[in-house]
Amino acid sequence: NAEYMGVHRLGVAIYVGSRSMLASRLRLLSPLLPAPARYASSSASEKTLRYLIVDGYSKDGRQELENGGASTAGRLFDKMLRKSTPAAWQVETEIIHPADPGYSHPDLTKYDGVAWTGCSLTIYDTSDPRIPPQISLAQKAYEVGVPSFGSCWAAQIAVVAAGGIVRANPKGREMGIARKITLTPDGRGHPLFEGKPHVFDAFISHVDEVTHLPAAGGLHLAGNGFSRVQAVSVTHKRGTFWGLQYHPEYDLHELARLTFCRLERLTKLGFFKTKEAGQQYVDLLEALHQDPSRRDIAWMLGIDEDVTDEIVRLCEVRNWINKLVIPAKVNNHI
Repeated sequence: NAEYMGVHRLGVAIYVGSRSMLASRLRLLSPLLPAPARYASSSASEKTLRYLIVDGYSKDGRQELENGGASTAGRLFDKMLRKSTPAAWQVETEIIHPADPGYSHPDLTKYDGVAWTGCSLTIYDTSDPRIPPQISLAQKAYEVGVPSFGSCWAAQIAVVAAGGIVRANPKGREMGIARKITLTPDGRGHPLFEGKPHVFDAFISHVDEVTHLPAAGGLHLAGNGFSRVQAVSVTHKRGTFWGLQYHPEYDLHELARLTFCRLERLTKLGFFKTKEAGQQYVDLLEALHQDPSRRDIAWMLGIDEDVTDEIVRLCEVRNWINKLVIPAKVNNHI
Protein backbone atom coordinates (compact mmCIF):
# COMPACT_ATOMS: atom_id res chain seq x y z
CA ASN A 1 0.00 0.00 0.00
CA ALA A 2 0.97 3.67 -0.28
CA GLU A 3 1.97 4.01 3.37
CA TYR A 4 4.25 0.97 3.23
CA MET A 5 5.85 2.13 -0.02
CA GLY A 6 6.56 5.52 1.51
CA VAL A 7 8.46 3.93 4.38
CA HIS A 8 10.28 1.67 1.91
CA ARG A 9 11.32 4.58 -0.26
CA LEU A 10 12.57 6.51 2.74
CA GLY A 11 14.70 3.51 3.62
CA VAL A 12 16.13 3.46 0.12
CA ALA A 13 16.94 7.17 0.33
CA ILE A 14 18.93 6.61 3.52
CA TYR A 15 20.60 3.56 1.96
CA VAL A 16 21.61 5.62 -1.08
CA GLY A 17 23.30 8.15 1.17
CA SER A 18 25.36 5.55 2.99
CA ARG A 19 26.38 3.89 -0.28
CA SER A 20 27.43 7.29 -1.65
CA MET A 21 29.98 7.64 1.13
CA LEU A 22 31.34 4.15 0.41
CA ALA A 23 31.53 4.79 -3.32
CA SER A 24 33.40 8.03 -2.72
CA ARG A 25 35.95 6.25 -0.55
CA LEU A 26 36.41 3.48 -3.11
CA ARG A 27 36.85 6.07 -5.86
CA LEU A 28 39.57 7.80 -3.87
CA LEU A 29 41.28 4.44 -3.54
CA SER A 30 40.78 3.43 -7.18
CA PRO A 31 44.21 4.68 -8.32
CA LEU A 32 45.65 2.27 -5.77
CA LEU A 33 43.20 -0.57 -6.43
CA PRO A 34 44.20 -2.68 -8.12
CA ALA A 35 47.96 -2.22 -7.71
CA PRO A 36 49.93 -4.01 -10.42
CA ALA A 37 51.93 -6.95 -9.22
CA ARG A 38 55.71 -7.14 -9.74
CA TYR A 39 56.85 -9.10 -12.75
CA ALA A 40 60.21 -10.58 -13.50
CA SER A 41 60.74 -9.25 -17.03
CA SER A 42 59.80 -6.10 -18.91
CA SER A 43 59.20 -7.80 -22.25
CA ALA A 44 55.99 -6.84 -24.05
CA SER A 45 54.60 -10.39 -23.86
CA GLU A 46 55.04 -10.52 -20.10
CA LYS A 47 53.19 -7.21 -19.70
CA THR A 48 50.20 -8.52 -21.65
CA LEU A 49 47.24 -10.33 -20.08
CA ARG A 50 45.48 -12.66 -22.46
CA TYR A 51 41.86 -13.42 -21.63
CA LEU A 52 39.74 -16.10 -23.20
CA ILE A 53 36.09 -14.98 -23.08
CA VAL A 54 33.60 -17.84 -23.24
CA ASP A 55 30.27 -16.54 -24.54
CA GLY A 56 27.92 -19.41 -23.77
CA TYR A 57 24.94 -18.05 -25.71
CA SER A 58 23.75 -19.83 -28.82
CA LYS A 59 23.80 -17.97 -32.13
CA ASP A 60 20.03 -17.43 -31.88
CA GLY A 61 20.41 -16.14 -28.34
CA ARG A 62 23.07 -13.65 -29.40
CA GLN A 63 20.90 -12.50 -32.29
CA GLU A 64 17.93 -11.93 -29.96
CA LEU A 65 20.04 -9.64 -27.79
CA GLU A 66 21.32 -7.66 -30.74
CA ASN A 67 17.80 -7.33 -32.21
CA GLY A 68 16.68 -5.72 -28.95
CA GLY A 69 19.58 -3.27 -28.84
CA ALA A 70 21.54 -5.17 -26.20
CA SER A 71 25.24 -5.98 -26.44
CA THR A 72 26.24 -9.61 -26.78
CA ALA A 73 27.64 -11.11 -23.58
CA GLY A 74 31.11 -11.57 -25.04
CA ARG A 75 31.39 -7.90 -25.99
CA LEU A 76 30.23 -6.85 -22.53
CA PHE A 77 32.93 -8.97 -20.93
CA ASP A 78 35.57 -7.64 -23.29
CA LYS A 79 34.69 -4.09 -22.25
CA MET A 80 34.59 -5.01 -18.54
CA LEU A 81 37.96 -6.78 -18.55
CA ARG A 82 39.67 -3.90 -20.31
CA LYS A 83 38.25 -1.43 -17.77
CA SER A 84 39.24 -3.59 -14.81
CA THR A 85 42.82 -4.50 -15.79
CA PRO A 86 45.55 -2.28 -14.30
CA ALA A 87 46.92 0.31 -16.71
CA ALA A 88 50.42 -1.21 -16.49
CA TRP A 89 49.19 -4.22 -18.44
CA GLN A 90 48.21 -4.59 -22.07
CA VAL A 91 45.08 -6.62 -22.77
CA GLU A 92 44.37 -9.18 -25.48
CA THR A 93 41.03 -10.97 -25.68
CA GLU A 94 39.55 -13.79 -27.73
CA ILE A 95 35.82 -14.52 -27.70
CA ILE A 96 34.66 -18.07 -28.39
CA HIS A 97 31.15 -19.53 -28.73
CA PRO A 98 31.13 -23.16 -27.57
CA ALA A 99 27.37 -23.50 -28.22
CA ASP A 100 27.90 -23.02 -31.95
CA PRO A 101 28.15 -25.97 -34.38
CA GLY A 102 31.69 -27.02 -35.22
CA TYR A 103 33.19 -25.70 -31.98
CA SER A 104 36.42 -27.26 -30.68
CA HIS A 105 38.36 -26.46 -27.53
CA PRO A 106 41.19 -23.93 -27.79
CA ASP A 107 44.61 -24.44 -26.24
CA LEU A 108 44.01 -23.05 -22.76
CA THR A 109 47.71 -22.78 -21.98
CA LYS A 110 47.82 -19.68 -24.22
CA TYR A 111 45.66 -17.67 -21.82
CA ASP A 112 46.20 -16.00 -18.46
CA GLY A 113 42.53 -16.12 -17.51
CA VAL A 114 39.23 -17.58 -18.69
CA ALA A 115 36.15 -15.37 -18.30
CA TRP A 116 32.69 -16.91 -18.66
CA THR A 117 29.64 -14.84 -19.59
CA GLY A 118 26.03 -15.43 -18.75
CA CYS A 119 23.94 -17.71 -20.93
CA SER A 120 20.27 -18.55 -21.60
CA LEU A 121 20.83 -22.32 -21.76
CA THR A 122 19.86 -24.78 -19.02
CA ILE A 123 22.87 -26.60 -17.64
CA TYR A 124 20.98 -29.65 -16.36
CA ASP A 125 19.24 -30.28 -19.69
CA THR A 126 21.06 -33.48 -20.60
CA SER A 127 19.37 -33.62 -24.02
CA ASP A 128 20.91 -30.33 -25.19
CA PRO A 129 24.11 -31.00 -27.19
CA ARG A 130 25.30 -27.42 -26.58
CA ILE A 131 25.87 -28.09 -22.88
CA PRO A 132 28.55 -30.85 -22.67
CA PRO A 133 31.23 -28.91 -24.60
CA GLN A 134 30.97 -26.06 -22.11
CA ILE A 135 31.22 -28.31 -19.07
CA SER A 136 34.16 -30.07 -20.70
CA LEU A 137 35.90 -26.74 -21.34
CA ALA A 138 35.56 -25.76 -17.68
CA GLN A 139 36.95 -29.15 -16.66
CA LYS A 140 39.96 -28.59 -18.92
CA ALA A 141 40.50 -25.18 -17.32
CA TYR A 142 40.59 -26.88 -13.92
CA GLU A 143 43.12 -29.40 -15.24
CA VAL A 144 45.36 -26.77 -16.82
CA GLY A 145 45.10 -24.49 -13.80
CA VAL A 146 44.17 -21.28 -15.63
CA PRO A 147 42.22 -18.89 -13.33
CA SER A 148 38.53 -18.69 -14.22
CA PHE A 149 35.80 -16.16 -13.44
CA GLY A 150 32.36 -15.23 -14.63
CA SER A 151 28.73 -14.36 -14.01
CA CYS A 152 25.42 -16.23 -13.85
CA TRP A 153 25.95 -19.28 -16.10
CA ALA A 154 29.59 -19.17 -14.96
CA ALA A 155 28.78 -19.91 -11.32
CA GLN A 156 26.70 -22.88 -12.46
CA ILE A 157 29.43 -24.12 -14.82
CA ALA A 158 32.03 -23.78 -12.07
CA VAL A 159 30.00 -25.98 -9.75
CA VAL A 160 28.78 -28.63 -12.21
CA ALA A 161 32.20 -29.09 -13.83
CA ALA A 162 33.59 -29.98 -10.38
CA GLY A 163 30.77 -32.34 -9.42
CA GLY A 164 28.13 -30.00 -7.91
CA ILE A 165 24.45 -29.67 -8.79
CA VAL A 166 22.27 -26.93 -10.32
CA ARG A 167 18.48 -27.03 -10.53
CA ALA A 168 15.58 -24.71 -11.32
CA ASN A 169 14.92 -22.20 -8.56
CA PRO A 170 11.48 -23.07 -7.12
CA LYS A 171 10.86 -19.34 -6.64
CA GLY A 172 11.12 -18.78 -10.37
CA ARG A 173 13.06 -16.02 -12.13
CA GLU A 174 15.13 -13.44 -10.30
CA MET A 175 15.21 -10.43 -12.60
CA GLY A 176 16.43 -6.87 -12.67
CA ILE A 177 18.20 -6.10 -9.43
CA ALA A 178 19.04 -8.72 -6.81
CA ARG A 179 18.45 -7.16 -3.41
CA LYS A 180 20.45 -7.53 -0.23
CA ILE A 181 23.07 -9.99 -1.45
CA THR A 182 24.88 -10.82 1.78
CA LEU A 183 28.36 -12.21 2.16
CA THR A 184 28.66 -15.43 4.16
CA PRO A 185 31.39 -15.79 6.81
CA ASP A 186 33.57 -17.39 4.12
CA GLY A 187 32.71 -14.55 1.75
CA ARG A 188 33.58 -11.78 4.20
CA GLY A 189 37.14 -13.02 4.43
CA HIS A 190 37.55 -14.02 0.80
CA PRO A 191 39.80 -12.06 -1.60
CA LEU A 192 37.03 -12.01 -4.22
CA PHE A 193 35.14 -9.53 -2.07
CA GLU A 194 37.99 -7.41 -0.73
CA GLY A 195 36.68 -3.83 -0.64
CA LYS A 196 33.06 -4.86 -1.28
CA PRO A 197 30.21 -4.02 1.14
CA HIS A 198 29.01 -7.02 3.15
CA VAL A 199 25.48 -6.38 1.85
CA PHE A 200 24.81 -5.03 -1.64
CA ASP A 201 22.51 -5.05 -4.66
CA ALA A 202 23.49 -6.23 -8.15
CA PHE A 203 22.10 -6.64 -11.66
CA ILE A 204 20.64 -10.11 -12.20
CA SER A 205 18.69 -12.36 -14.55
CA HIS A 206 18.40 -16.12 -13.94
CA VAL A 207 15.98 -18.92 -13.25
CA ASP A 208 18.37 -21.72 -12.14
CA GLU A 209 20.44 -21.87 -8.98
CA VAL A 210 23.25 -23.82 -7.38
CA THR A 211 21.79 -26.34 -4.94
CA HIS A 212 24.84 -28.44 -4.04
CA LEU A 213 28.47 -27.36 -4.05
CA PRO A 214 31.18 -29.85 -5.06
CA ALA A 215 32.02 -32.31 -2.29
CA ALA A 216 35.52 -30.82 -2.01
CA GLY A 217 36.90 -27.40 -2.85
CA GLY A 218 33.63 -25.46 -3.00
CA LEU A 219 32.97 -22.33 -0.93
CA HIS A 220 29.60 -20.59 -0.61
CA LEU A 221 30.49 -16.88 -0.56
CA ALA A 222 27.21 -14.96 -0.85
CA GLY A 223 23.45 -15.30 -1.10
CA ASN A 224 20.17 -13.47 -0.66
CA GLY A 225 16.53 -14.17 0.13
CA PHE A 226 15.76 -15.27 -3.41
CA SER A 227 18.80 -17.38 -4.25
CA ARG A 228 20.80 -19.02 -1.47
CA VAL A 229 23.95 -19.12 -3.60
CA GLN A 230 24.91 -15.84 -5.27
CA ALA A 231 28.68 -16.38 -5.37
CA VAL A 232 31.04 -19.35 -5.18
CA SER A 233 34.70 -20.20 -5.20
CA VAL A 234 35.60 -23.64 -6.51
CA THR A 235 39.11 -25.06 -6.29
CA HIS A 236 39.38 -28.29 -8.24
CA LYS A 237 42.40 -30.18 -9.51
CA ARG A 238 44.90 -27.45 -10.43
CA GLY A 239 42.44 -24.61 -10.99
CA THR A 240 40.31 -22.05 -9.17
CA PHE A 241 37.04 -20.63 -10.48
CA TRP A 242 35.32 -17.61 -8.90
CA GLY A 243 31.70 -17.44 -10.03
CA LEU A 244 28.95 -14.86 -9.45
CA GLN A 245 25.26 -15.54 -10.00
CA TYR A 246 24.74 -11.82 -10.65
CA HIS A 247 26.02 -9.61 -13.48
CA PRO A 248 28.71 -6.97 -12.80
CA GLU A 249 29.11 -6.48 -16.57
CA TYR A 250 25.64 -4.92 -16.93
CA ASP A 251 24.83 -1.25 -16.60
CA LEU A 252 21.41 0.42 -16.59
CA HIS A 253 21.32 0.60 -20.37
CA GLU A 254 22.11 -3.10 -20.77
CA LEU A 255 19.51 -4.05 -18.18
CA ALA A 256 16.98 -1.91 -20.04
CA ARG A 257 17.75 -3.60 -23.35
CA LEU A 258 17.70 -7.09 -21.82
CA THR A 259 14.33 -6.32 -20.23
CA PHE A 260 13.07 -5.10 -23.59
CA CYS A 261 14.23 -8.33 -25.25
CA ARG A 262 12.34 -10.41 -22.66
CA LEU A 263 9.36 -8.04 -22.23
CA GLU A 264 6.67 -10.44 -23.42
CA ARG A 265 7.97 -13.29 -21.26
CA LEU A 266 8.39 -11.06 -18.22
CA THR A 267 4.84 -9.77 -18.59
CA LYS A 268 3.50 -13.33 -18.73
CA LEU A 269 5.50 -14.14 -15.59
CA GLY A 270 3.86 -11.22 -13.76
CA PHE A 271 6.81 -8.84 -13.53
CA PHE A 272 4.68 -6.23 -15.30
CA LYS A 273 0.91 -5.90 -15.42
CA THR A 274 1.06 -4.98 -19.10
CA LYS A 275 3.73 -4.71 -21.79
CA GLU A 276 3.18 -0.96 -21.67
CA ALA A 277 4.10 -0.95 -17.98
CA GLY A 278 7.20 -2.92 -18.83
CA GLN A 279 8.14 -0.42 -21.51
CA GLN A 280 7.76 2.39 -18.97
CA TYR A 281 10.24 0.58 -16.70
CA VAL A 282 12.66 0.22 -19.63
CA ASP A 283 12.32 3.94 -20.37
CA LEU A 284 13.05 4.86 -16.75
CA LEU A 285 16.21 2.74 -16.74
CA GLU A 286 17.37 4.39 -19.95
CA ALA A 287 16.60 7.87 -18.62
CA LEU A 288 18.61 7.24 -15.44
CA HIS A 289 21.48 5.83 -17.49
CA GLN A 290 21.53 8.96 -19.62
CA ASP A 291 21.26 11.30 -16.63
CA PRO A 292 22.58 9.75 -13.39
CA SER A 293 21.61 12.93 -11.50
CA ARG A 294 17.91 11.95 -11.76
CA ARG A 295 17.50 11.19 -8.07
CA ASP A 296 13.74 10.98 -8.57
CA ILE A 297 14.12 7.95 -10.81
CA ALA A 298 16.79 6.38 -8.61
CA TRP A 299 14.50 6.81 -5.61
CA MET A 300 11.50 5.42 -7.48
CA LEU A 301 13.37 2.31 -8.60
CA GLY A 302 15.42 1.85 -5.43
CA ILE A 303 18.71 2.11 -7.31
CA ASP A 304 21.99 3.30 -5.83
CA GLU A 305 25.75 3.16 -6.30
CA ASP A 306 25.87 -0.61 -5.81
CA VAL A 307 24.87 -0.85 -9.47
CA THR A 308 25.45 2.62 -10.92
CA ASP A 309 29.05 3.15 -9.77
CA GLU A 310 31.61 1.07 -11.67
CA ILE A 311 34.15 1.30 -8.85
CA VAL A 312 31.71 -0.57 -6.60
CA ARG A 313 30.11 -2.79 -9.24
CA LEU A 314 33.35 -4.11 -10.77
CA CYS A 315 35.13 -4.74 -7.47
CA GLU A 316 35.01 -8.53 -7.87
CA VAL A 317 36.40 -8.39 -11.40
CA ARG A 318 39.37 -6.29 -10.33
CA ASN A 319 40.01 -8.64 -7.43
CA TRP A 320 40.02 -11.69 -9.71
CA ILE A 321 42.56 -10.04 -12.00
CA ASN A 322 44.78 -8.86 -9.16
CA LYS A 323 44.45 -11.80 -6.78
CA LEU A 324 44.47 -14.69 -9.26
CA VAL A 325 45.33 -13.73 -12.84
CA ILE A 326 48.35 -11.47 -12.32
CA PRO A 327 49.96 -13.58 -9.59
CA ALA A 328 49.62 -16.68 -11.77
CA LYS A 329 51.12 -14.79 -14.70
CA VAL A 330 54.03 -13.56 -12.60
CA ASN A 331 54.70 -16.99 -11.09
CA ASN A 332 54.82 -18.55 -14.53
CA HIS A 333 57.59 -16.15 -15.56
CA ILE A 334 59.81 -16.31 -12.48
